[in-house]
Amino acid sequence: MSVSLEVQERAVRPRSLRNELRHSGKIPAVVYGYQVESTPITVDEKELTKILRDNGANTVISLSVGGKKINTLVYKTQLDTFTSKIKHVEFLAVNMSEATEVEAEIVLTGESAGVKSGGVLAQNLYSVIVSATPENLPESVEVDISGLAIGDALTVADISKNDKFTIVTDGEEQIVSVVEAQENIEETPAEAAEPEVIGEDKE
Repeated sequence: MSVSLEVQERAVRPRSLRNELRHSGKIPAVVYGYQVESTPITVDEKELTKILRDNGANTVISLSVGGKKINTLVYKTQLDTFTSKIKHVEFLAVNMSEATEVEAEIVLTGESAGVKSGGVLAQNLYSVIVSATPENLPESVEVDISGLAIGDALTVADISKNDKFTIVTDGEEQIVSVVEAQENIEETPAEAAEPEVIGEDKE
């Protein structure tokens, strides 16, 4: 399933046009990829923001360019440093029958048994690369941590298999572990001994 986004072709020069577009609520963008020559376009900032918020970054977006419908994915976004608003977008045209690779967020679910008993949860990996046809690309991948006791860990290989997509990231990469809390560190005998004061008289 895809969502539609209205776009308009645009001129590339002068560069000042980009600022004019942004002030009018438009985002300069470009679409290229499968059976599409690189084409500069503009999109409505509010519409694109709503699509990404409601559907996620890995959703298929159908663009109408020159009377032709193009299925795309958002490949790259450039954000404003101060406002975090989108300044520029690259849309990648895709073949709906061929697998493509994207990044999907890791979402931890459940409550670890080890954390309940006083352990500390340590997450090392926050996203994985997945491969699927565009309509089956997930926005996130869930990892159930409820069975983790203190000393246990989960790797990419432990993620439940899914018929719609394949995880490309190395299976040996560790996602999360539960470690013992180190609240009290015992002093060594040398650290515990009272220091000798130089020049102090000894009886």
